[in-house]
Amino acid sequence: QLQLVESGGGLVQPGGSLRLSCVGSGFTWDYYAIAWFRQAPGKEREFVATISWSGGSADYADSVKGRFTISRDNAKNTVYLQMNSLKPEDTAVYYCAAHYGSTWPRSLNEYDYWGQGTQVTVSS
Repeated sequence: QLQLVESGGGLVQPGGSLRLSCVGSGFTWDYYAIAWFRQAPGKEREFVATISWSGGSADYADSVKGRFTISRDNAKNTVYLQMNSLKPEDTAVYYCAAHYGSTWPRSLNEYDYWGQGTQVTVSS
């Protein structure tokens, strides 16, 4: 059974940090690029960051570039999203997703499997 499970969300003050984790099981992890998307209330799901299967390449949305860092540990079937300098507009449910192949796309339509999401709330 293929599964992606996110964790690490919570409530944090503006300017604070969180690290999200996404653990995969039930598929050949090394063959998949992994991305993070987010969805705020009343808004469409949007791209945040993605990383290639090897971890050698990454891409970020302009809104998070310089503040968020995506990384992966293939020995642990885990992708991380380190989020620093958080802003209230980062408040959303964060989802990880898996894309089979050698590319690391931004489009959510390219992603085959999704986790259930973890809530991130940035508020004072």
